[in-house]
Amino acid sequence: MNRKFLFLLFFFLPAFSLSGCEKNNAPEEYKPQGIHVNKTSLTMKVGYRELLTASVVPAAAHQPALQWSSADESVATITDGWVEAVAAGETSVTVAYQDVGTVIPVRVEEVDPPKPSVKAVLYESALTTAAPELSVNGLGNYTADGLRITVKGNTVQLNKFYALAERMVQYRVVFASDTRAIFRSSQGDFNAYVDVPNQEISIATNPVTKKTVAFLQRDREYIVEVYHIYQQAKLRIVDILTGEEAEISATHDGQGGVGQGALQEGFSVGMQWDHYCFGLDGGSSLLVKQITVYSMKNRVKLLIYGDSVSQPEGYFPIKDFPLAWTQRIISRLDGDAVSSGRGGGTIHTVLEYIKNELPFIKAEYVMVTIGTNGGNTESNLDELVSYIRAQGCIPILNNVPSNESATQVEINSLIDRVRLRHHIKGCRFDLATSLAGDGKEVDRSTMYWENYTNGWGNIYHHPNEKGGQKMYDRTLIDIPEIYE
Repeated sequence: MNRKFLFLLFFFLPAFSLSGCEKNNAPEEYKPQGIHVNKTSLTMKVGYRELLTASVVPAAAHQPALQWSSADESVATITDGWVEAVAAGETSVTVAYQDVGTVIPVRVEEVDPPKPSVKAVLYESALTTAAPELSVNGLGNYTADGLRITVKGNTVQLNKFYALAERMVQYRVVFASDTRAIFRSSQGDFNAYVDVPNQEISIATNPVTKKTVAFLQRDREYIVEVYHIYQQAKLRIVDILTGEEAEISATHDGQGGVGQGALQEGFSVGMQWDHYCFGLDGGSSLLVKQITVYSMKNRVKLLIYGDSVSQPEGYFPIKDFPLAWTQRIISRLDGDAVSSGRGGGTIHTVLEYIKNELPFIKAEYVMVTIGTNGGNTESNLDELVSYIRAQGCIPILNNVPSNESATQVEINSLIDRVRLRHHIKGCRFDLATSLAGDGKEVDRSTMYWENYTNGWGNIYHHPNEKGGQKMYDRTLIDIPEIYE
């Protein structure tokens, strides 16, 4: 070995050794004096979740890894600060680091029974004179008794667009002995029938949902009601003279995906898109005396508006439906909320049906999640926010969830600007559903896989049960006041 190299090696050995000694003599490890938690106690309802945030005192350059635990997991569990109420009772949760900890008492109560709801009239017309909102389409004529329909092959349409998830349309009708009446949606996704000669009512599912109604007869006045309650559709008929009634119902069971992404076959009932229609499917005549559209609730703390993201009843399987983000919020509010969403809807669509619904329902907050179907401009969003405020409600404008093409990034930037200008709040659903929590690349595990053969390819933009949990959790962070 070269002597010069040996000399240099031995010359620097003490320096290497000294450096190692200094590393071992590092400053004493950080010692916290306490842990501050954002809440000193919790009172919760069974099935609810709350987020506790904690920080060490004095503040550290890097937050230590805190340990969370529950004294009784049969009452409440805790994971990374998220407390979940399991059963009624009392317990406590603890957050600790080294030998320092903070204890938070937790009281879990049973969920309150739902409050009785009172319907609100969204539209009403006695059809003894021409109703400007109705397109009769040459099917009949107005008489002193009502609108008498005598032509088959088409339907009368009510040109009022509704998307409320808890609504009902009611008709006062008189049938001829040979009448087969149809009550349907303008998009044809829902069709129901009253068949007098066969004394039967039915909903056009596959297989058909039907029931024999022995009290059906000619020249008797009936009430016919068509309900849309989230996934359920119901047809009810009442004989006004005798009080006899009959009803049938069918529940939409979503596929949970499309094509290869479908989780199950599903069962289609229809979302009753978009306008109510009625007419003569068979027979000589149908007399319609009155039409009334109801919201099943006249007062709520929160109204949730949007497109298909706000209409999970269109794609969620029945068994998972309570895990959808809208349903988690409604459950947390003990039913003091209702959603109104239309698949494929744009901001123009939302503006149309919000004007048909909101003025008749007293709401404290109105939450809107809309964006990826086009139409979002600052002026349109300004109009939406201003209209909600004009109804005496507090607007909440959410960021849209992340999706496979990242189109939400530009849209959410626009929504952020509108929120800032109007000084309103919104929920960052894009953060909740993104891979890195930055609102950019979608976390596919939070979305249903929709595998289309029509050129759309594989898309991920409808939140599944995991996405529903993350979006609901985000409301607890961004807009907790809706639960107060």
